[in-house]
Order: sequence, then C-alpha cells, then structure tokens
Amino acid sequence: MSDACGCDDGPATGEQSGDGAPERLWQVREFQFAAVSGVFLLAALVAGWADAARPVQLTLEAAALLAGAYTFVPATLKRLARGKIGVGTLMTIAAVGAVVLGEVGEAAMLAFLFSISEGLEEYSLARTRRGLRALLSLVPERATVLRGGTEIEVDPAGLRIGDRMLLKPGERVATDGIIREGRTTLDVSAITGESMPVEAGPSSEVFAGSINGTGVLEVEVTTTAEDNSLARIVRIVEAEQTRKGASQRLADRIAKPLVPGVMIAAALIAVIGSLLGDPSTWIERALVVLVAASPCALAISVPVAVVSAVGAASKLGVLVKGGAALEALGQVRGVALDKTGTLTANRPVVIDVVTTDGVSREQVLRLAAALEARSEHPLARAILAATDDVTAAADVEAVTGAGLTGRLHGRRIRLGRPGWLDAGPLIADVARMQQAGATAVLIEHDGEVIGAIAVRDELRPEAAEVIAQLRRDGYHVAMLTGDNHATAAALASDVAITDVHAELRPEDKAQLIRQLRTQRPTAMVGDGVNDAPALATADLGIAMGAMGSDVAIETADVALMGEDLRHLPLAFSHARHARRIMLQNVGLSLGLIIILMPLALLGILGLAAVVLVHELAEVVVIANGVRAGRTSPLQDTTGAGQALLRSDAARAAA
Repeated sequence: MSDACGCDDGPATGEQSGDGAPERLWQVREFQFAAVSGVFLLAALVAGWADAARPVQLTLEAAALLAGAYTFVPATLKRLARGKIGVGTLMTIAAVGAVVLGEVGEAAMLAFLFSISEGLEEYSLARTRRGLRALLSLVPERATVLRGGTEIEVDPAGLRIGDRMLLKPGERVATDGIIREGRTTLDVSAITGESMPVEAGPSSEVFAGSINGTGVLEVEVTTTAEDNSLARIVRIVEAEQTRKGASQRLADRIAKPLVPGVMIAAALIAVIGSLLGDPSTWIERALVVLVAASPCALAISVPVAVVSAVGAASKLGVLVKGGAALEALGQVRGVALDKTGTLTANRPVVIDVVTTDGVSREQVLRLAAALEARSEHPLARAILAATDDVTAAADVEAVTGAGLTGRLHGRRIRLGRPGWLDAGPLIADVARMQQAGATAVLIEHDGEVIGAIAVRDELRPEAAEVIAQLRRDGYHVAMLTGDNHATAAALASDVAITDVHAELRPEDKAQLIRQLRTQRPTAMVGDGVNDAPALATADLGIAMGAMGSDVAIETADVALMGEDLRHLPLAFSHARHARRIMLQNVGLSLGLIIILMPLALLGILGLAAVVLVHELAEVVVIANGVRAGRTSPLQDTTGAGQALLRSDAARAAA
C-alpha cells in the first residue's frame, strides 16, 4: 500500500506476499476485525433502540471502536514514530476527536468502515498476487530421476544440478534442464504464451512447467527448483512491483502534501470557527473536513490496478517489471526494433546456391560443409543443416575476418567472403544475393571458384503481421541493426518498415534512441545483450525470449517470455487498457475529495456520512483496478491474442 494510506510500505512477506494468502474474504485479518466491530456496533444500535442503559450502549460502542481501530491505529503509531503521517493519521485523529466530543458511536462507525476498506484492499492485492504466484503451481509435486541406474521419485526441491530427470508423455517438467535423450513436442503455452507446441530434441532446453508431448525424455537438470525460470520470474516481478509508475508518483505527490495540508486546514477551521461561533460545532466540522479530504482512495487507486495488470500480463507471456514499466508500456508511441533475434529468428538458413558450369549444388554444399564441420559460427550451422553428406576436411584453418582453408582428398579448398575470394563468373549472382539481404560465401576448389552460397537469417513468420498491427494501433516503427544497409533494407522492405538505421554499433543505437525519444515516447525491442545500451536508454526496454536469457530479463523493463513476436502488440494493448483504468481511478478519487470538502465544511454531511461515502468510493476504485487484470480487451488485437485467450480458457476449463 502507499505511504499515503498510512500502511506499511516494506516488501510484502508472508500473507502479503502470497504465501498462504487468504483465499476467501473472511480469511483476511482486517475483515475479521471489521466483522467483530460490526457485531458490537449493531448490538449498540439495538441497545439504543431498546432504551438500554447508557453505560451498556457506550460499552458496546467502545468495543466496536477498539476492534475496528486495531486494523489501522497500531500501524499509524509505528509510522508516526518514524516521522511519517498518512491517511491512518487522519482517521486516528478523527476518531479521537469524535470521542472527545462524546460521539463514541460516530468514532466506532468510522473505525468500522475504514477497517472494511483496509480488508478489501488487502484481499484484492492478495488475490492479484496469487495470480502471479500461481505460476509456481505449474511445477509437479513429484519428479522421476535416474540415480544409480534406478528410477526414483523425489520432491522437485530435492533435484540437484546434473541429475537426469525422466519425463514420460504428458508430464510437466519439474525444473529447467537440457534434453540428453529423446525427441518430443513441448507445450509451453502456460509459461510463454506460445500457442503452438515446440519441437525439442537432444541439446534443446526445457523449462519448468512445460508439458511433455508424446516422447520419452531424459533431461539433465541445470537449475535447482529454487532458481528455475518460473521461480526467477516470480521473484523478479515481486521485487520490481515496488517500483512506481508515473500515475503512482502522481498519486503520492498529491497525497503526501494533502495530508499535512488538510490537518492544517482542519486546525484553522476549528480555531477560527470557535472564535466566531459555537466551538463544539466547528471542531466537529473540522473533524469531518479532516476525514472528507482523506486521500486513501487516491493512494490505493493505482497500486491495485498495477498489481492486477502485471499478474494478468505474466499469464499472457509478458513479464512486466512493476508499475513504472506498465505505465511506460501504455504511454509509448514509437517502437524501435532490433533486427537479429527480434524481427528475425536468429537461425540462419541457406536460401540459395549457385554454381559454375559442370558443378552440382550438392558438391558445393558438401565442400562447404567439410570446412564448416567443426565450426561454431552461425553460418556453419546453416550450411551443415543443408546437407546430409558431411566429410570433415583436414588441416582446417580459420583466416580471421575472411574464411576457412583446408584439404579434402588431398585437394585444397577454401570458403570465404567476396573480396577475399574472387567471385569471377559469379559476381552478378553474389551481388543479387547481397541485394536480397543474404550473406554470400564463395567456395574455391583447387584454386577455382565453383559456387556461392547465400545464407540469411529469415524473418519471423509473424513479423509482417506484427508491424502492420503496430501501424494500425498508431505506433511509429523503426528498425535498428548493426547489419549492412543492403541486408537491413531488404528485410525491412519485406515487413513494410520505412525508417531503417543500419551498420550501428551498440553506442550508436543508444544515441539514435535518444534522438527518437525527443520526438515521442519510444520503446526499444531487442535481445538484451548487444542491445543493452539502447534498452537502458529508451523510455521502455523490451527483451525478446526472456525464458532463456538472464541478461534480457535483467536489462529490460518488459520481457516477452516466448519467441512469438505477436506478444508485442498484445502487451501494448494490455498496458493501454490498464493505464486508462489508472487515470479513471485518480480522477474519481480527486473529484470525490473536491466535492466532499465543501459539503463537510458547510455541515451538509456529517462524520458518518462522509466516512460511508469515502469507503464506498474505495470499494469502487478497488473493483475498477481489478478490471485491469481482465484479458477480454486483448481479444481484438491479433491472432496471437485470440489463441492465447483460447489457451487460457482451455486450461481454466481443465
């Protein structure tokens, strides 16, 4: 809760953090005390109607006051000891003043209603935190491991790095690992939001909470249960939820001076009114004004919406690091995208092979693969994937910045970039390949160039759809890349991006982001590694594929947990919806204070009426804030949003 509410602002722990969080409203401690207070208050009213002795009625009212006040007075006194005042301070002073005026029943009503609002607020926050913590329930209760050649079942907490987990069809993955044996498809929809199963085989990473398909897998454990991807996500979001967005800072900026200002105004009303009229009347009105200007609804209006929206986003495969990130996500109007790994899949493939007369395509690929057989370069993987006939060359040497040399069957072969090798008769083909945005490599056999291979990191299949969606939503889209101008222009043309910036170093990207920010609030979307300076410089940094990248999660403000770029417009739509709710709540809260204060000053509304209106308003802003967690506004964004919602609905039905 906010400082302005007079509640503890430390990190949530225990019940507040979601561990054993209340499942039902009656389980909330504040609401339990409110119920006790209400029972005593009702008994006092009945006693008054029955003409019971005044001491009996007074005792019941005092009991109601004590039960209700217990939910906020102790916290208020602790904060006062630290030199902090808040709404709890106003409520405490108002209750004490009412008692001094002999209105114990009014004080009890104030404490009763305020304790209800405290309970409702705690329940709403606990409920939305549970949505995030529910990610941890995706981990199965038991895991099967192979130890000493025997299959045994263990608690996931007992898994050790290096263990071999055995995953049968349909089972959930207990913790992160790498597949060592077996092939399958993995359902990662509950974690990343990917609507389609992902193919996986030896050396593929698997993440906690994924569902194994039809294959039997042996998975080497790479993280403990306490540090797997799900646990990291929950810890990061819960820690970052303390960051406050612009609306939260606005609410605090209003609430913090408002509290002492109202106290001074109430004191002046009491003093001046007492000098000019009946002291008891004006002291009572001063107390009512004190309560009327209470900014608790203002203070809780934004945090409830933030927690709801962040929890809902995590279920949709979007990791939002708190209120600041959520607010910025809803405000940005420009999107700068890195090329490699963002618009493209970062998995280069061979798209074209040209040869000289008398040489076959297979022969060119075979000779290239012979040199690349032991290379870790991305181009090597693409070339090796294009041929099944691989015989490793001998005496292979790398020429820095140029290519590879070696021998196969006693003959010298070379592979390298144009310029290091003379393209000869293939010069026009090489130019065409480069114009198409591909990297061209030449293959030389016995001193003669025999072919050229075009390798390109292809666009994600959904990239054009996403760019079109962003444009329809009114965003300015730019591409930033360190690749050459020809490659950048070719790929940008395929997705209809006209604002293209190529051959940029990391510091160049950061400088360009600074320029873009002067025109409009700008988000940078990248892989979180070489784009780190730009991610940090932007109004909002968004990382792709965060499930496998600690750097991406730590650098960016928002992370798309899957590899589907369609989550990007999905995230923007969700944040815009949440921000509208935040602004609605702030406006409603301020409007209420503006209306109530003169009514209280003129004596039109009494203490009980003002308290009742305030607490009803708090219920309204809490309920409105919880709406930020609904996913229905995402239905019309993209096909990905519809698929994700169908996936969520299917899991809920199951």
